[in-house]
Amino acid sequence: MDGEAARLGRRTIDGALMSIEDSEREPTSLSRSTRQRRAIEATMTGFDDFRTAQEIYESLLRQGESVGLATVYRGIQWLLEAGKVDVVTSGSGESRYRRCSETHHHHLVCRECGRTVEIEGPAVEHWAAAVSERFGFVDVNHTVELFGTCTRCREDDA
Repeated sequence: MDGEAARLGRRTIDGALMSIEDSEREPTSLSRSTRQRRAIEATMTGFDDFRTAQEIYESLLRQGESVGLATVYRGIQWLLEAGKVDVVTSGSGESRYRRCSETHHHHLVCRECGRTVEIEGPAVEHWAAAVSERFGFVDVNHTVELFGTCTRCREDDA
């Protein structure tokens, strides 16, 4: 599908085709804030763990929102581009989303329950800058996600 998407001048986001032109616009120019986007953002504010688009969609339906799954994907993409949402990719390749602070940070994620802690990594920042400089790269960004088992899940397994 990705080869076909590239041939058509499109990219995929969790399997949904999106035109490259649309996906590379500034979030504010994608379109105005809609009722559905506000509902997606409000729903995502209500949980601390990362959730799939399907889980966000199901939560919206339980709240009585009239919204389609494709609209949820578009709303999440808009929030990602606006820097209001973070994404982590699970070991199985599934994207999961969460409202996060707007400052640069990393995540420590429980593999069992999804509990997530935002962490700072000054050593990682220094290392990334040094490696980038050594190889002559500029405008570098990075993502660091640590996965493990939280204390609560470890105690439940004992």
